[in-house]
Amino acid sequence: MQDIVIGVDVGTGSARAGAFTADGGRLGQASHPIRLWQPRPGFAQQSSADIWAAVCAAVRGAMVRLNPVRVRGIGFDATCSLVALDATGAPVSISPDGAAEQDIIVWMDHRAVAEADAINAGGHDVLRYVGGRISLEMQVPKLLWLKRHLPAAWARAAHLFDLPDFLTWRATGNTARSLCSTVCKWTYLGQEGRWDAAFFRTIGLAELAEEGFRRIGTEILPVGQAIPDGLRPEAAAELGLPPGIAVGASAIDAHAGGLGTIGAALDGRAPDAEALRRRLALIGGTSSCHMAVSAEPRFVPGIWGPYFSAMQPGLWLNEGGQSATGALIDHVITTHAVYPALAEEARQAGEMVYARLNARLAALAAALPFPALLTEGLHLLPDFHGNRSPLADAGMRGMASGLTLSATADDLARLYLATLQAIAYGTRHIVEALDAEGYAIDTMLASGGATKNPVFLREHADATGCRIVLPEEPEAVLLGAAMLGAVAAGLHPGLPAAMAAMSRAGSILRPDPATRRYHEAKYAVFRRMQSDQLAYRGLMAGA
Repeated sequence: MQDIVIGVDVGTGSARAGAFTADGGRLGQASHPIRLWQPRPGFAQQSSADIWAAVCAAVRGAMVRLNPVRVRGIGFDATCSLVALDATGAPVSISPDGAAEQDIIVWMDHRAVAEADAINAGGHDVLRYVGGRISLEMQVPKLLWLKRHLPAAWARAAHLFDLPDFLTWRATGNTARSLCSTVCKWTYLGQEGRWDAAFFRTIGLAELAEEGFRRIGTEILPVGQAIPDGLRPEAAAELGLPPGIAVGASAIDAHAGGLGTIGAALDGRAPDAEALRRRLALIGGTSSCHMAVSAEPRFVPGIWGPYFSAMQPGLWLNEGGQSATGALIDHVITTHAVYPALAEEARQAGEMVYARLNARLAALAAALPFPALLTEGLHLLPDFHGNRSPLADAGMRGMASGLTLSATADDLARLYLATLQAIAYGTRHIVEALDAEGYAIDTMLASGGATKNPVFLREHADATGCRIVLPEEPEAVLLGAAMLGAVAAGLHPGLPAAMAAMSRAGSILRPDPATRRYHEAKYAVFRRMQSDQLAYRGLMAGA
């Protein structure tokens, strides 16, 4: 009977599960949608009960029609969203409207602007390990918001989990947290193995320190380490899996994507320290994350980290990101006047709107030296939801230059291309910031939904000058989650061994040198637009 492991990935819109062999072969996969509530601008909320039900449905679906197998372990990854539960494990509403089931502040929620600003004004030493400024997407500003604005909920919340750790708690009944989430989103000092009690007291969350941090984690486990007692019987029955199988300490979804790609052998060689210095894991979904690792800590202004052992054991992680990529592309397309007609055409043709737009771009560019020329006079700044990296400015907003009164399908195609290019220039800006502090990135290992779009990939390669390596296993995030289960089950002695055995490189896309001068010019426009927006802000500050 074949040994397998299960990987579970919870994104913003769905829960997915995959069944994998010990060498990374995918045998089954399924997904189930999850709900998202946005009751007012800047607010995004979910339900932990809804998410767990979706996880159970996805796992059961991934196991359908498999030959007899022996499930050895399960690993979970998820978005870095905040879950609030009471002492009995029941949901604590984080909704300003009191919606009882909505106990999750989603990663993309921007309610904690004032709280993040207040924390950053303190110049605390722990901020050195989040790029110099804490993001309102992280958990500590959200905790402070909860205490300030919903004090009854704050008092009732006995457990405050990162969503990946909620999933392992739901699976095992054990409140242990993962080093991945606590280091990256909660200011846990992984290199010292402690919380900074003085920091929490100073910012107004003294009770967390006084309680010995029991609400946010007293046992912090390395990524992939087996959680004691394994899968509890009640959760096993819900998931349709054997009780007692190994459950690995969790990972954030982007970090699972990094595990699923960054360690793959290239040119017949596993990466050494120098090769890792040249690699970036690009995980593109609703947002994008950019992961780089090194043997020593690199302090990069505006880039999260350095985080010790948050993804690969013993290595320091730097994490750049863009707050809206897939979400931005969807917004640009669906709000355009021609979208309803275009969507109906795509439906009748049995294809995705993106495929239709890509085909339209190819037709428009048929007589041009390269397709990127279609946006020569059209420029976009993609910070519609703020700039996560490297400006670390949640107040940045989107901009466009070159719009006309026309609103045809061709106009949407060009605007869509300009959006993809703007996202690629955001990635280039992050790469430049990393390179300035000791990296020399020339290779991106790409995974996630957005990276299945060939135009997205082409523009990233050409705009950054980096080769892009796609994984042999297209569901690299699910694969990374499965690695956690495999390590917990003892199928591999550790994450480096699991990465070497389970991940492999696939096709490689190289930049087109003919586009270099063009993208240099457009990138200069991109950087000028950032400067101009900051100048506008200064002008209006004096109004």
